[in-house]
Amino acid sequence: MNGLTWKAEDTITSRQAANLLRDEAFESRLSSLREVAIDLLNAVDCLKETTTSSSSQTLNLDDEVRKFEADLIRAALVRTNGNQARAARLLGVKHTTLNAKIKRYQLLFDSDNRPSRQPAEMAA
Repeated sequence: MNGLTWKAEDTITSRQAANLLRDEAFESRLSSLREVAIDLLNAVDCLKETTTSSSSQTLNLDDEVRKFEADLIRAALVRTNGNQARAARLLGVKHTTLNAKIKRYQLLFDSDNRPSRQPAEMAA
């Protein structure tokens, strides 16, 4: 034997450890659910914009691709809490490419951890 003995307090510690692991697993699932909910809300917003804009206007492929790309970048930034390196990996592009597109589309990440556009682009 290796000389280890279990005491009554070890049982309590084991229970506390099991409870801690259960709580951490719950927090992880809750965080995943939060991310899915944010993705769904972004998708709904994107659908609202698409249906209202496409019903009365002609479609321009370049504009639609830009909107789609900006929405994907926003979703990746939300999912990674604004971490551009992780968002670039998630999107499968280089960090410099993502950074250039964020600047091109004038996407910002505000204090509430939500991507937004600069006021100049919103007015345009």
